[in-house]
Amino acid sequence: MVLMTYLGGRATLFGPVPGAFPPAPAQQLLAYHFGWSQLYLVAVAAVFLVVILVLPRGIVPTPAAGSSPVVAQVGRPREDRAVEVFDREGAGPRVVFGAGALAEVPAEVARLGERRVLLIAGRHEKPHADALAPALAPVGRIEDVVVHVPAATAAAGVRAAEDAGADLLVCVGGGSATGLAKAIAKQTGTAILAVPTTYAGSELNPVWGMTADGRKTTGRDPRVLPRVVVYDPELTLSLPPEVSAASGMNAIAHAVEALYAADAAPETRSSAEEGVKLLTAALPTVVTRPLDLPARTAALRGAWRCGAALAGADMGIHHTICHVLGGAYGLPHAATHAAVLPHAVACLEAFAPTAMSRLAAALGAATDPAKALWDLTARLDAPTSLAQLGFRHQDVAAAADLVVAAAANKNLAGPRPVEREWVAELLLAAWDGTRPQDS
Repeated sequence: MVLMTYLGGRATLFGPVPGAFPPAPAQQLLAYHFGWSQLYLVAVAAVFLVVILVLPRGIVPTPAAGSSPVVAQVGRPREDRAVEVFDREGAGPRVVFGAGALAEVPAEVARLGERRVLLIAGRHEKPHADALAPALAPVGRIEDVVVHVPAATAAAGVRAAEDAGADLLVCVGGGSATGLAKAIAKQTGTAILAVPTTYAGSELNPVWGMTADGRKTTGRDPRVLPRVVVYDPELTLSLPPEVSAASGMNAIAHAVEALYAADAAPETRSSAEEGVKLLTAALPTVVTRPLDLPARTAALRGAWRCGAALAGADMGIHHTICHVLGGAYGLPHAATHAAVLPHAVACLEAFAPTAMSRLAAALGAATDPAKALWDLTARLDAPTSLAQLGFRHQDVAAAADLVVAAAANKNLAGPRPVEREWVAELLLAAWDGTRPQDS
């Protein structure tokens, strides 16, 4: 009202301007009690308080549907940012976690030494990479990021890194961006700093993957493990609900395989359980309220724990199936995990009862983790069948042959010996998408 009084009456320090429209009754009353000059000073003081006390706290606008994502600012760290740092030398990447952590990337690059940065980010993550670029002064940028990392894309990335003389790869994005950075590092030995924007989890393990001639090949190499991982939940706020759902189920798949892996240590299994609990609780909110930062933070922390679990265990039959389907049939990686996982668990449940009991508890179910996973997938409106993804019934037999061959090539160890008959049944069930044991 003070501001309206001042503006409405066109007052000066010496009273109303001659010829101005008459003050309203409320304005006249205020002027009678305080005088125009005092009102002017009060108005100035109010504006001063707004500028000094409110604006520094930072007001993050809520993006409207279909608008561009809010891009975290890079530069001087915000005073209200609570960032956690986890650095266990020799026990995986250094992790920087917290809302606004993108602003810590330049400092983490500096900590690694003077670097010639090659910045990798696809078109969806370009705004975040653009925010980093002025501080990093990259010697080059790669925006051609493709799912499943085609060999030609990897070769082009290697050439770009070598031509630029890059000695640090900063990748911003999901599993595809991280996968490309790993493919480059595998050939060049270049260090990686990863900034995940999904729940993929590949940033925490030394596993690389590339696709050529319809076959996806994976392997382990310590050179591809990122040195630093920066998790900023704010970067996931613009991740669409359907992508968030599938990516979250992908993360849970990492934990599931870690739980029943023969080589998993107790700490690995505990990390897997924690990750599943966090994601199971957070993902429904993430899907229904994508801008809920606490839910996004919990989901990203859960994905971190699931990714860390898989880093401490060998991948099993579930990942082998998903890699075959992605490489040979071009199915989307995360969505394939979502459709296959309940049926993989149903086929393995009797062969790993202790692991499955722990999984059921983490999912909040008394028994039957396969059904609980299917129910969660359906609740998130993530794909529950391979048919939804374009996989055809007539491809089941050939895919089963490919899975068995891939398992033999990897000397795959698991709770159940890999046999074509049950692999084909699993693929058929996943194609159909019926709730496990309800068909």
